[in-house]
Amino acid sequence: MENSSILPETCRLCLVRHGETAWNTERRLQGHLDIPLNETGLAQAAATARRLQVLGHGFAALYCSDLTRARQTAAAIARQQTLEVVHDERLRERHYGLFQGLTYDEAEHRHPELYRRFKAREPDFGFPGHGESLIGFASRVHAALEDITGRHAGQAVLVVTHGGVLDIAHRLASSAPLEAARNFPIPNAALNWIERTGERWRLLAWADEGHLGGGALDELPNI
Repeated sequence: MENSSILPETCRLCLVRHGETAWNTERRLQGHLDIPLNETGLAQAAATARRLQVLGHGFAALYCSDLTRARQTAAAIARQQTLEVVHDERLRERHYGLFQGLTYDEAEHRHPELYRRFKAREPDFGFPGHGESLIGFASRVHAALEDITGRHAGQAVLVVTHGGVLDIAHRLASSAPLEAARNFPIPNAALNWIERTGERWRLLAWADEGHLGGGALDELPNI
């Protein structure tokens, strides 16, 4: 997205999904489990940092999930942007309860009824094992993004987070319902732009992965 002036009452967010992990390649649900980047993910983080430096947006702050895969991605960006990383656990991935550590295929095979409810995007369905409901997860993400934008009116801010958080952010900015099947990509380490003016959110640009040379994973199911 090209650099452009920001209205004094507007905050613009550049949202970045963390780079690739070994579990992404296995289509294994990570949730709150703390999985590091693999070699490809580290290279993607560096490429994203270089791309943001070239764009020259002059970001005012850098917020990040406190999980390692996001922290590693943010650290590469912070070195280029000379920004201090602010960690916020509200930017974590959704907690998938007993699904965490399973591949999507394993989860469907072992827990078919729970997987059906997950796939149907039932807003009130919470995973057994301290997992979050979709509506509870969305409320957490909304609160984090509203706080960040409220602190940075008239500025651009970077947010490094997870695929599930980006799913919620896209729906927030596009006014799409939580229950609707996903029809937009969420690649590792791509750039995604939204902004907030007052109480109005707007989707600006999504899934810019030109700096990654192709092949960035979007292993999340289209649900």
